[in-house]
Amino acid sequence: MVWRRRKRDRDDIFDEFFGREFELFDEIFDRMMRDFDEIFRRAASGEIKPIVRGFSIRIGPDGKPEIREFGTKPEGVSQGIEERKPLIDVMETDEEVHVIAEMPGVNKDDIDVSASETSVEIKAEGENRKYYEVVDLPCEVVPDSAKARYNNGVLEIIFKKKYPKKEDRKKIKVE
Repeated sequence: MVWRRRKRDRDDIFDEFFGREFELFDEIFDRMMRDFDEIFRRAASGEIKPIVRGFSIRIGPDGKPEIREFGTKPEGVSQGIEERKPLIDVMETDEEVHVIAEMPGVNKDDIDVSASETSVEIKAEGENRKYYEVVDLPCEVVPDSAKARYNNGVLEIIFKKKYPKKEDRKKIKVE
């Protein structure tokens, strides 16, 4: 009788430590590499202009990684200005939510921002650049409290968090 030791596959080890998050990262990376090949082929032929594309990884409040893509999309870029996703970061303090978006190449007057209690929509269309993104906020905010400023290609929006009013609070009896 011959005993054979089962060889552990590399993917088994990664799945054990990282789970589905690593697979998602791998899928995004593979898709980006395929897109890069297509982009370089089309750019070399003079069919399109260069494209900016990337991703950011951040650990969310639940301890799981959040992967966000940004930049231009390769499909449909042969005509007009390409729409890009700005690189966005959302930070939360005890009383405020800060949304920071990198959008170089547009003027302050080209930017249109609208917000609800749970999300913010950012649009900008300059002479050579066009940006669009809807950002889900980590908590409810007061849209009327928003203050926005744009400087050196960076848009910063600050919202006050929405807290229940004292009259909306319910007394809880402790037994």
